[in-house]
Amino acid sequence: MMIATNLLALILALFPQDPAPIPATDFPESLVSWEATAGNPVFKNDVPGRWDAKIRERGWILRDGSTYHLFYTGYNETLSPLRLLGHATSPDGIAWTRDPANPIHLDSWVEDICMVREGGITYLFAEGKNDRAHLMTSANNQTWNDHGPLDMRNTEGKPIAPGPYGTPTVFHEKGVWYLFYERGDRGVWLATSRDLKVWTNVQDEPILRMGPEAYDKYAVAFDQVIKRGKFYYAFYHANEHQPWKQDWTTCLARSEDLIHWVKYPGNPILRNNSSSAILVETPAGDRLYSMHPEVRIHQHPKKDAPASPQR
Repeated sequence: MMIATNLLALILALFPQDPAPIPATDFPESLVSWEATAGNPVFKNDVPGRWDAKIRERGWILRDGSTYHLFYTGYNETLSPLRLLGHATSPDGIAWTRDPANPIHLDSWVEDICMVREGGITYLFAEGKNDRAHLMTSANNQTWNDHGPLDMRNTEGKPIAPGPYGTPTVFHEKGVWYLFYERGDRGVWLATSRDLKVWTNVQDEPILRMGPEAYDKYAVAFDQVIKRGKFYYAFYHANEHQPWKQDWTTCLARSEDLIHWVKYPGNPILRNNSSSAILVETPAGDRLYSMHPEVRIHQHPKKDAPASPQR
């Protein structure tokens, strides 16, 4: 019996099992039930000749007192091949005014933005050209210093294999920076750093894989990681087609350690090509903003009304 028990333990160690499925009821309704608000989109590209004739992928919203700040990627290939950083403000997170200084950073390709504020500094992680993540910092959110591409290492401390490492999604806790990144949207990897200079993989395999369900069978990438109670939750975008179609969805996964993730059984939580989503806490309650291909707001359904099919 002892031999059999030890053999079973060895097999489980060599071939770890995926986390057991979590019932849908174990995911908080406040994170999975959403409906699009009237008046969407609240921010879009609407002037063909402007520098931001097109906006794309994940933007980010920061609240400073009663003012909302939207940082987004705009581009116009007839003017420049670069994806540039734009800024807009709002008194309520709904009606937005573009910054007359736009674009606010001209020297770098800035796409798929994730922002963290610590100690009076804003850390902006974004894709650069060829989907390689880089770090920028600012003390005033207007003047940005680009620190260049992130130094990504595998578990042995060697540079990761050549190729993209994009959609950087960062979570900071207890002095450790956690970087979730994708490689061609074919899975999500996790690397950590204490100095923001060298990032080392926690494991060299994805911590979130595509499929096996149809909705995320051909693309996954994290957009935001939050913590509620003892659990971490990741909003991620997905696609069920190969080649990809413009019907991206937003999904949710949960973890207790930032490494092992279980997908919400009711995914996707947003449909209708509403992706690159982030949750923003407001005085009126949580809002889920989807950023691609335009900014849309999603709120909790009213208790006396049935949930919208879009959620």
